[in-house]
Amino acid sequence: MLVLMVPGALALLLFFYIPILGNIIAFQDYQPYYTIPEAPFVGLEKFGELLQDDRFGLALRNTLIYAAFQLTLFFPVPILLALVVDSMMSQRLRKAFQSIVYLPHFLSWVLVIALFQQMLGGAGLINQAMVQSGMDPIPFMTNSDTFALLIVAEVAWKDAGWGMIIFLAALASIDQSLYESAASDGAGRLRRTWHITLPGMRPVIVLLLILNLGSILTVGFEQFILQRDAVGADTAEVLDTYSYYTGVIGGDWSMGAAAGLAKGIVGTILIILANKVAHLLGEDGIYRGRPQ
Repeated sequence: MLVLMVPGALALLLFFYIPILGNIIAFQDYQPYYTIPEAPFVGLEKFGELLQDDRFGLALRNTLIYAAFQLTLFFPVPILLALVVDSMMSQRLRKAFQSIVYLPHFLSWVLVIALFQQMLGGAGLINQAMVQSGMDPIPFMTNSDTFALLIVAEVAWKDAGWGMIIFLAALASIDQSLYESAASDGAGRLRRTWHITLPGMRPVIVLLLILNLGSILTVGFEQFILQRDAVGADTAEVLDTYSYYTGVIGGDWSMGAAAGLAKGIVGTILIILANKVAHLLGEDGIYRGRPQ
């Protein structure tokens, strides 16, 4: 068993843990022509510059807004899809529905946004139908006021089906005799869902909610950078794009690393707090401390 774990442990070490050491450039005035040991150490100076940078404040504000939209509007969608699939009596229809909703997950963001452009863009199918009906076209893809809803719609279309898999596994673990007993007592479908299905899924829902909180500031890179020109930098700037444009395009690698490190620290704090709240509510969360 231990031998089988070696390849996975090596992959984690090489691609996840060793790269963490590179975050030290957030505390240096690093330039690509330096090696990391040669770069001057500047302590927390770059973090101070971050707090004074208006673009960082804008990226942080946008990230929090889009994260809140994704958490409240996208997170329930895979749960609803799992309930819909679980309610289907026909196995053939169930497999066909699952295959259809899984498929978008394997498409790249370039293709997903191109499809949305073909549907919702200025010359897209919906706007063409509106013009032919005598209505004015609506700039769905370039309206900064509704960009958050567009982002959530794209994420839901692409990943809701994939996210449904874990909830289907949770549904499969519920004892079927509970449904039979409830049905014999006259409980309808909605009552069985409320009193048996949702409580059975609750530990998994809490677990995934905590994990999502940990990555809440990672709202997406490709999705935003591909639509940045359409809605403007003020609307599409998030922490991931800020790190890219500041570090890679602007050449200030230390500032970019400091922004990424700050995002990781905030995510870790959110996971710890959310896990504490889960324990207070009687759930297991993702880990427990040593019993007292």
